[in-house]
Amino acid sequence: MAYKIASENFIKSGNNRVILATDGDFNVGSSSNSDMEKLIEQKRKTGVFLTCLGYGMGNYKDSKMETLADKGNGNYAYIDNIQEANRFLGKEFKGSMFAIAKDVKIQIEFNPKQVQAYRLIGYENRKLRPEDFKNDAIDAGELGNNHTVTALYEVIPAGVSSDYLKEQPDALKYTKTETNSNNYSNELATIKFRYKKPDGDKSIEMVNVIENKSVSLEKASDDFKFSSAVAWFGLKLRDSKLITNKSSEDIVKLAKQGVTNDAEGYKAEFIRLAESAKQYNQ
Repeated sequence: MAYKIASENFIKSGNNRVILATDGDFNVGSSSNSDMEKLIEQKRKTGVFLTCLGYGMGNYKDSKMETLADKGNGNYAYIDNIQEANRFLGKEFKGSMFAIAKDVKIQIEFNPKQVQAYRLIGYENRKLRPEDFKNDAIDAGELGNNHTVTALYEVIPAGVSSDYLKEQPDALKYTKTETNSNNYSNELATIKFRYKKPDGDKSIEMVNVIENKSVSLEKASDDFKFSSAVAWFGLKLRDSKLITNKSSEDIVKLAKQGVTNDAEGYKAEFIRLAESAKQYNQ
């Protein structure tokens, strides 16, 4: 019914969207995952996007909500209190409801002369195959008005020993950096960013080079410190074997160092959450 109304009132070059508020446990209409996903994908191609708002606790289906939002070129938020409702539907309404770029893809190539190994922290269910980066038929994420995206990588610099390094195969003759007349020694990595306009079908690509320079954690930006604390906390909750320090005290300490420009209190809320998890340190 919602998609029928949206289609009947479709505005060309407008923001045509269905807002689904639910606990994810559907009991009317297309109830199976496959039927619901097919419907949402079909409507997405007509220009009607989907925003999912999750509510409740007992029978909540988080994974289903995220999947539906992905299929619908939309976004997803869990509304657990009035502050979160005001943030998503009030303060950040334009960014939450108005996509300025669709099928956004990011590809990072590290310079092997500087980095011998790396891993992306999080986003495990958002990874694309390398060949899909330039394939415009592959669906990807959307970016809202005035929104930013943060991706954190952990790297092992070249020449540094680490217990996390896999056993390396014999070096291949024709991939040695010495054979390249320009080894880009002053570059750490190259970032490629592809996106489509909301009503477009062809991707636009942007390329940016990261210079090879390091900054100590003490001198890092407040945003970097706070983002790192959030990622660290997520790894702690998952009991990740890739981190050895799971101290809530250290996580909170780093987060507090990055608390600036927090007029709405979102960062303070995270710190309260991290402090409440200290009981799980045992």
